[in-house]
Amino acid sequence: MQKRTALRAIAAALLATTAAAWAQQPSQTLRVGVRGGVDEEIWEVVTQVAKKNGLNVKPIVITGTASPNEALNNGDLEANSFQHVPFLRDQIQQRGYKLASVGDTYISPIAFYSKKFKAFKDLPEGARLGIPNDPSNQTRALVVLRDQGVLTLRDGFNPALGTASLADITGYKKKVQLVEAASVVLARSLDDLDASAIVNTFAYQAGLIATRDGLAVEKRDNNPYVNIIVVREQDKTKPWVAPLVKSYQSEEVRQFILKKYEGSVIPAF
Repeated sequence: MQKRTALRAIAAALLATTAAAWAQQPSQTLRVGVRGGVDEEIWEVVTQVAKKNGLNVKPIVITGTASPNEALNNGDLEANSFQHVPFLRDQIQQRGYKLASVGDTYISPIAFYSKKFKAFKDLPEGARLGIPNDPSNQTRALVVLRDQGVLTLRDGFNPALGTASLADITGYKKKVQLVEAASVVLARSLDDLDASAIVNTFAYQAGLIATRDGLAVEKRDNNPYVNIIVVREQDKTKPWVAPLVKSYQSEEVRQFILKKYEGSVIPAF
């Protein structure tokens, strides 16, 4: 116990020394790419905590289909904070980005929402269901449909190890029509579909909360979709990285998340 206490003290001292050294360098603003809504609100709190750690942080809200990963990879940002681990993994594989995760932030469950029906069981035969068209979030939507008894997925599928697509559906237990679209489009077109799986970033912007409004919500136990702070690989050991992560993983930010989002966003630190 004494050894662990001593190690924590050493780690805290090193972090303070790193932050102090960073503060003594010429002033630099750390541009962090975020999506509007939840991440934007959380990073307003992180920015205030970061000041205590000697960092000048400026959240940059990136809207629409613009890619925070592209901006980060190109050097237009120092970090971003909007995605979960499987999404980053897919982006790196598809686009060759030189990016790395440096810290966990939160878990936010995906859910199916509807303006026409109050419960998932009320969806009619042939219902048109919107699902995200990116691999990781499409996987999440398909897992929810599997868990709701709508369809079956190939044997041995594990969302922690890979993604699933429409080609991995092995059968339907209920007749539905799946409509693929970008997450931002799904959030704006609920009137046009019977229900849609919407990631929390865009659901929150639309005034929707999974635990309150979701017809079917992703399970939280053993959920591999932990959101993260990401930097370029070449920056992983820069002196500002550890204080930035520490600023997010602070008690002030934890309490803000717990009180503000009432369980629809869960701290992962």
